[in-house]
Amino acid sequence: MRTRVTQAFLMFFALFAGVEVVSRVFFSRTLSGRFEYGYHPTAGFVERGNGTVDLVRAGGRRFFPQTFALKKPEGTTRIMVVGDSVARGRNVPSSYAGQLGEILRARGIKAEAHNLAVPGYGARRKEITAAQAITYGTDVLVLHVNGSNEYEDEREWMRYLQFKSWHPQNWLMKSVVIQRWYEVKTEKMFWYWLPAEIRSQSAVSDADAEVAAGMDAAKLAEWEQVVRDRTRATVEHAVAAGVKVILVTQATFGEGADGKMRLDGGGLDAMTAPLLGRDVTRVSMMEVLRGRQDLKDLFADGAHVRELGHELLAQAIARKLLKQGWVGQSHESAGSAQ
Repeated sequence: MRTRVTQAFLMFFALFAGVEVVSRVFFSRTLSGRFEYGYHPTAGFVERGNGTVDLVRAGGRRFFPQTFALKKPEGTTRIMVVGDSVARGRNVPSSYAGQLGEILRARGIKAEAHNLAVPGYGARRKEITAAQAITYGTDVLVLHVNGSNEYEDEREWMRYLQFKSWHPQNWLMKSVVIQRWYEVKTEKMFWYWLPAEIRSQSAVSDADAEVAAGMDAAKLAEWEQVVRDRTRATVEHAVAAGVKVILVTQATFGEGADGKMRLDGGGLDAMTAPLLGRDVTRVSMMEVLRGRQDLKDLFADGAHVRELGHELLAQAIARKLLKQGWVGQSHESAGSAQ
């Protein structure tokens, strides 16, 4: 009996090893960066052999599917929009990235604008995304600055570190076969086949932890400093690479202490003011939307704007690009930023 058990174990081990080798050869790329939770530098950017780059949903980056030429077309201004769910919008055409490209092309300007915004991304992961984006001949980086996603960035960073460690609890997950099974279980069977009540029993909910963190003054101050530091680093990296930068600062809409509905810029305009200069300018949502009587219709909730809100931002960004001389003429003739 013991011999049979030993033989069965050896056969299983040999079979598993064979499947592991095949998986590493043929399937490991499909999991590239998946367990790095958006901290893998090239996740979601797929360079094809035909000279194009596909933006795909992979490695913790849920890009809207888009394609652009690896080598930027001659005479074209390439604009990359990096941000969170606010900049992302409902889809590419209705987002301010998509509408910006249409506005510029309607003016006869050769320009392309790509939406690289990912829901839940804070300043850390925007910095990583922007660093990769500017390697593709980017002329202008539009960086949406927000201070509301640092909890998600920190949580995913801890998950990334945990998965990368060689603690015994992670040994099995070093196998591509088991990684693949994990993906199939959670993203196919677990979420589509199992009843909701069973899924909810195993689901991880950190909503209470996020609320608690949001009420911790020390933690909020720490996150504010992260936004300040990582935004500065992103801007400095872009400028050093010869890329112009437009900072779009977030504004929210809600009830103030006096019970009246109003816009709140969260101090982001003051935070980004020291970054402005010859190659860096800003489009403030507070300035774009201030004084409008249709704010309730512009906002889908306290932070996300509807299609008309995206249109207003796209128009403001287009005006800024033209004023700076960053489209329609050479960068050398650009004026000073406001």
